[in-house]
Amino acid sequence: MTLEIPEVVINRLPVYARALADLAARGETVVSSQALGEMLDVTPAQIRKDLSYFGRFGKQGRGYNVQGLLAKLREILGIDRQWRVCLVGVGRLGQAIAEYGGFGPQGFQIVAAFDANPDVVGKQVGGVTVRHIDDLDAYLRANRVDIGIVAVPASEAQSVVDRLVNAGIKAILNYAPITAHVPRDVTIRHIDPVLAMQSMTFYIKRSESSGAK
Repeated sequence: MTLEIPEVVINRLPVYARALADLAARGETVVSSQALGEMLDVTPAQIRKDLSYFGRFGKQGRGYNVQGLLAKLREILGIDRQWRVCLVGVGRLGQAIAEYGGFGPQGFQIVAAFDANPDVVGKQVGGVTVRHIDDLDAYLRANRVDIGIVAVPASEAQSVVDRLVNAGIKAILNYAPITAHVPRDVTIRHIDPVLAMQSMTFYIKRSESSGAK
């Protein structure tokens, strides 16, 4: 039986990998769970527990080999290879995503971009030529795409997500301010900074209330 790994653990793995990459860039060769935990504000016990889902790493009293653990985490996460990404929606947000330079070095290549605005179609954005949204289905049939990024208005998001799903894409990053629905075999992540700020204001308000007492 396959071991069920909590999603919160999977979400922490890229954070560990990024910290290890930073350590490797500084020439560090070994790191303890204590030192790694201090970098990330995570307890050493939590780090050891998270990593234990995937095997035994490091030695008692000697810490982790930075390059070795980083390579293993990259393999586990699948970021030791190139992933092909298509972007749907090339408004201001979409342009910022397309032109963001952080995807390529991490193995994510935006290979195509789509929009309905005739003022945008045909232009070069982030190294790709924007295609008309009507060409999306044909492109996906003819080309391998691993991940879809949705940056369209909320009213269009679910239909775009449906088209990506119907084309066989199993991973979607949704920037539209709605909770789009997908089948169980498709992974979707919703990125909404407004919701994030609204959750933070709860803590600000609670802190203000505590201070007023």
